[in-house]
Amino acid sequence: MLVLSLVALVMVLLSRLRIFLSPGYPYEDMLSTFNKQTDLIMCSYLPVFRSFKRTKGGLIQLNHGAPQPLQFVVQAAFLATLYADYLDAAGIPGWYCGLNFYATQVMHDFAKTQIDYILGKNPRKMSYVVGYGQRYPKYVHHRAASIPKKKIKYTCEGGWKWRDTKKPDPNTIIGAMVGGPDKHDGFRDVRSSYYYTEPTLAGNAGLVAALVALSGKGKAATSIDMST
Repeated sequence: MLVLSLVALVMVLLSRLRIFLSPGYPYEDMLSTFNKQTDLIMCSYLPVFRSFKRTKGGLIQLNHGAPQPLQFVVQAAFLATLYADYLDAAGIPGWYCGLNFYATQVMHDFAKTQIDYILGKNPRKMSYVVGYGQRYPKYVHHRAASIPKKKIKYTCEGGWKWRDTKKPDPNTIIGAMVGGPDKHDGFRDVRSSYYYTEPTLAGNAGLVAALVALSGKGKAATSIDMST
């Protein structure tokens, strides 16, 4: 899935090349093909096409219900916003999915609903970003979060006692997004259940990208308080 996300990003960037530079022959045919494929990717994010299932709470299942869905969701939110912004900047009001035309605002709305879910607008009323909101994971699968600040060096095995303790994290890794809920909107705030509670570099990089994209002015603006 990570490879597919990179492919989607390349598609979006190639579409940008065609939209803004119009290189013409002999590149037009190739770039036009990439542009159409990008349009199809954007179409697949829309619930009306049912390319991907959604939880009852509205989270798109880009990894088809497998664990740690949020890293894929934030990447899709970023790509959707980026492509919509490219179209807006070029004065293109939207794109076609088959015979149906969709305004760029649809992509912004899709991205915002997914990020809102991650930040707490979900059935559990839980933020999956540590330190954001009133309720967030307290048993993150992360050594720096779970091991107390003591001048003691632990081996890998020595750190297991802190992983398995019933006490919440002594250190709050503010801003870290965890793996996320299951396909039923369920979540286990348990360190050993790393599918739920492990933050990843890929996921958090995607989250930062999506938040930056959504924090712009105009149509890309969101209700997220970036100062929190």
